[in-house]
Amino acid sequence: MGRKASAEWFGDLKSGKGTMSGASGAFEGLAFSFRTRFEEEPGTNPEELVAAAHAGCFSMALSNELASAGLNPESVRTVADMSLGEVEGGFAITRIRLVATARVPGADEGQVREIAARAKAGCPISRSLTGEISLDLTVET
Repeated sequence: MGRKASAEWFGDLKSGKGTMSGASGAFEGLAFSFRTRFEEEPGTNPEELVAAAHAGCFSMALSNELASAGLNPESVRTVADMSLGEVEGGFAITRIRLVATARVPGADEGQVREIAARAKAGCPISRSLTGEISLDLTVET
């Protein structure tokens, strides 16, 4: 299974602009710039897209793991809080904090926490990142 996305950048780093598109058509010509990435100008950036992918991946992985354990998840809501920092040799994603709420009626909270830890470790996006990944989980039973 493969997925594709593309980006094109025009100009130098600080004054240039770019666009990103997904081959699926879900997003096309999504604008980004130095200011949307490193300053607080409204707009997206590559790290925000990675955070969205991680939140989605973890939510799906946890739902799957819960169902595989015979539990019936009503919902899993996840926010991925990502930190981009300067490290030796440049910038890197240094930390991601997953803040999730799992609504699993009738479940044992301890069991859900164990399953969530496995989902965090096994999610393909988690496995592809090298920075610290933490999980702050609220379980609603």
